[in-house]
Amino acid sequence: MFEPSYIRLLKSGELEKRIESAWKVLESCTMCPSRCAVNRLQGELGTCYSRSLPIVSSYTPHFGEEPVLSGTRGAGNIFFGSCNLNCVYCQNHEISQNRIKELENEISCETLAGIMLELQSRNCHNIGLVSPTHFAIPILKAILIAAQKGLHIPIIYNTNGYDSVETLRLFENVVDIYLPDFKYGSNESGKSYSLVQNYFAHAGKAIQEMYRQVGQSLVFDNDVVVHGLIIRHLVLPNDLSESEEVLKFIAEQIDPAVNISLMSQYYPANRAEKHILLNRVLRESEYNKAISLMQKYNLNNGWIQEQESNTHYRPEFENSRENPFNNK
Repeated sequence: MFEPSYIRLLKSGELEKRIESAWKVLESCTMCPSRCAVNRLQGELGTCYSRSLPIVSSYTPHFGEEPVLSGTRGAGNIFFGSCNLNCVYCQNHEISQNRIKELENEISCETLAGIMLELQSRNCHNIGLVSPTHFAIPILKAILIAAQKGLHIPIIYNTNGYDSVETLRLFENVVDIYLPDFKYGSNESGKSYSLVQNYFAHAGKAIQEMYRQVGQSLVFDNDVVVHGLIIRHLVLPNDLSESEEVLKFIAEQIDPAVNISLMSQYYPANRAEKHILLNRVLRESEYNKAISLMQKYNLNNGWIQEQESNTHYRPEFENSRENPFNNK
C-alpha cells in the first residue's frame, strides 16, 4: 500500500522540527510572493486579509476534480477562505473575496486536523487543500496533528500558483500531489486580472519547485493518483490567459511530459461583467486553439474537457457551505 511522504517525516521527527522553525514567518509574513511583512500573530492583516489561524469556509467529499483525483469516493476538499489573489472573475469569490465575513470562519489547527480525519473517515481518497497558500504554515501544523492521530491518505496542494518557493520547500516530502493553476503567460495579465505583481514569474518558479519535489510521473493506487504533479490551465476568452506562453514555458522550462489539465469551464463570475473581454463564456474555437497549442509543444499527457454545461463546476457557497457543489 502507498504510504504518504509525511508519515516518514512524522516518524523521523523532521515534520515537527520543520514547523517549529517555520512558525516565525508569521511574525513578518513572507508566506507568499506579496511579502506583506505584517505580524499575523498579532492579528495584523495583509493582502490576504488573514491572521494566524486558518479560515475554513467549507469541506466536503468533492467529485468535480480530475477523475484520477476524485475517483469513486471523492477528494476530501477543504476550501480555505480569503485568498492572496483578487481575480476579477473568481468562481469562488463568495469565500475568497468576502474577506471580513470569512474571518468569522477561523478555526484552530487542532480543529483543522479533525476535519482532515473526518474526511478520511468518510472514505475520501485524499485531502485536497484548496487555496492553501496564505495558510501554509498553520496547515503544516494541522497535518502534523492529524498524522499523529492516524491520518494516512495523500495530501493535494491545490493552489492558484502564486506561491513562494521558500514556503513550498516546507512541504517537501509532506505533499505528494501538487495541483497548481498556471493562469497567465505574462506578469501584466496577472496584474490586470488578479491584481498582483509578477504572477507569471512567481508561478513559473513555484511550479518548477513543485516539479523538483515530485517529478512528472504520476503514481497510481487503484486508478487514483497518489503522487505527482498536474498543472491546470484555465483558458480565458479573447486569449487573456495567454495560453501559448504558458504552454511553451511548461514544455521548455519544466517538462513536456508533465500532465496538463486544460480547462474550458470559464464563465463570467464575480466582477467579470465590468471587463468587456471577460464578460462571456469561452467559445469552442478558443478552446480548440488551446488544444492545438498543446499538440504544437508536444504536451501529450493530461486531460481536456468536453464543452458542455458548466453547472457541474459552479459552487454555491452562499446556499450550502456543507455541499457547495451538490456532489454533482
